[in-house]
Amino acid sequence: MTHHNSGKQIVAHAALSYVQSGMTLGLGTGSTVHYFLEELKRCVREGLHIQGIPTSKQTEKLAEAYGIPLTDFSKVTKIDVAIDGADEVDPDFQLMKGGGGSLVREKIVAEAADKRIIIVDNTKSVDKLGRFPLPVEVVPFGWQKTASYLERFGCTPVLRKVNQQPFVSDNGNYILDCAFGSIEHPKTLHGQLKQLVGVVETGLFIDMTDIVLTANNGVVERQIK
Repeated sequence: MTHHNSGKQIVAHAALSYVQSGMTLGLGTGSTVHYFLEELKRCVREGLHIQGIPTSKQTEKLAEAYGIPLTDFSKVTKIDVAIDGADEVDPDFQLMKGGGGSLVREKIVAEAADKRIIIVDNTKSVDKLGRFPLPVEVVPFGWQKTASYLERFGCTPVLRKVNQQPFVSDNGNYILDCAFGSIEHPKTLHGQLKQLVGVVETGLFIDMTDIVLTANNGVVERQIK
């Protein structure tokens, strides 16, 4: 196991301390959450009683394969704890997410949760968001026009593709990856982009984090907002 993956496994294990029997969990998406699901699988087999709401079809399939009980919002009204990863985390607990294309569902789950926990390795900690392009989920119809609106904010939107075809989110939408560079005011930018016709959601997660667990040289650092 590489040092990078070892950090993900360590922080995933640490997240278990926030899980208790009887809870409904929000199950995030991504490589670090994958390690958390492996830990959760073991606990369920040992008798832990929980149910999860996955933020993506990918997580849903993995949880089902691991025997982790699942539910949905037709059966529950709130989530006790949501555990997810992030592409970037700044000192103010603002996040950039959406590298996996699940940003909308991740936000729905985070908003419904009493406690939101982000698990990352230290490579995801940044002074300012924007090291990676910002994912913006858009309606497929007229996406070129939506891209032109985004350009007015100083970025060059790039349509995300897989095998030379547009990447399609679990919600049937496209993703435009927008390189803004250093984002000085994430909250303001998020609000401006959300007003654009054709934009479904942005990968800026504003005030949607309570605890950040970061793996740093084999030690888990806990930051509470």
